[in-house]
Amino acid sequence: MKECKIFKQCGGCSKQNLPYETQCEQKQEYIQKLFPKEKILPLLKMEDPYGYRHKVIATFGKSKKGIVAGIYQKGTHDIVDQKECLIDEPELVQIVRTIVRLMASFKIETYEEDSQRGYLRHVQLRKSHDTGAVMVTLVVKDFVFKSKKAFVSALTEAHPSIETIVLNENRRHTSIVLGQNEQVIYGNGHIQDTLCKTHFQLSSRSFYQVNPVQTEKLYETAIHFANLTEQDTVLDAYCGIGTIGLIASRQCKSVVGVELNRQAIQDAVYNAKLNHRKNITFVNADAGEYMIEAAGSKKTFDVVFMDPPRTGSDEHFLSCLVKLQPKKIVYISCGPDTQKRDVAYLLKH
Repeated sequence: MKECKIFKQCGGCSKQNLPYETQCEQKQEYIQKLFPKEKILPLLKMEDPYGYRHKVIATFGKSKKGIVAGIYQKGTHDIVDQKECLIDEPELVQIVRTIVRLMASFKIETYEEDSQRGYLRHVQLRKSHDTGAVMVTLVVKDFVFKSKKAFVSALTEAHPSIETIVLNENRRHTSIVLGQNEQVIYGNGHIQDTLCKTHFQLSSRSFYQVNPVQTEKLYETAIHFANLTEQDTVLDAYCGIGTIGLIASRQCKSVVGVELNRQAIQDAVYNAKLNHRKNITFVNADAGEYMIEAAGSKKTFDVVFMDPPRTGSDEHFLSCLVKLQPKKIVYISCGPDTQKRDVAYLLKH
């Protein structure tokens, strides 16, 4: 077991002080208590539960010792300086430290929420598990970046794996990390990754699971439970950039992916072309509204995959799902407590 030096200050992990086996046992027990009447299969463990996060977000601030970069301490707006992190991909941690060093060299001011002064607010890093390519998204107050070319040159020289750098403009007085406007200043604004033998193009705002090793296990398990046949029609609700739907499309007749985020749908359409999948279509719409339309037009689906946010699904979505009457629902959840609530609704109706 590795010891995290900032566990008590950080609060980003709730169980990092426990051996991994103990963490897994507690999670298994928690799920069994949520679903006491169901048979819960054994938890799918990691061989190495460290350095797995291939997406890292750091917030910049100042201390008496200089610039700090890390996450907000739980329940506060105090930044914990994460000079190392046991769960973040090691190279991404080093890139954050390089940016801190370059900020001092180029006299780039950290943004201060209270006074709204300064320039650099956050950095978001993504790394392709397949190719090792890194995307750097610098979240800034505006696009007027002094010494931009020199900064980019110094950063990419220090880390040749950086394939693209994006400026994301965030003028909002909020803790939400990314704004809506972007400017690519190095590379083409994307990286590519491979998951379950399927290729995906990722942009800065793409939703993509942060743990590639476990994500493969997760999606393979979900598709196994769906028990797809070549005659099955599939609906991928909350489809994002098309991950689950594209992987499933190899084993079924057709897939429709529905997503409200327009940028995600654009990425999904591109990803379908990237994988030469002609049996999948994507719809930019609210998934609930789409299901109501589909049910009204007598369209049917054999399987629905749903992967909602941590808050779970709302009653509108669930009632629409009930009206659609698919033969099978595969519900992937990152919030088992809200999943329990949603499953109870589905069983009742």
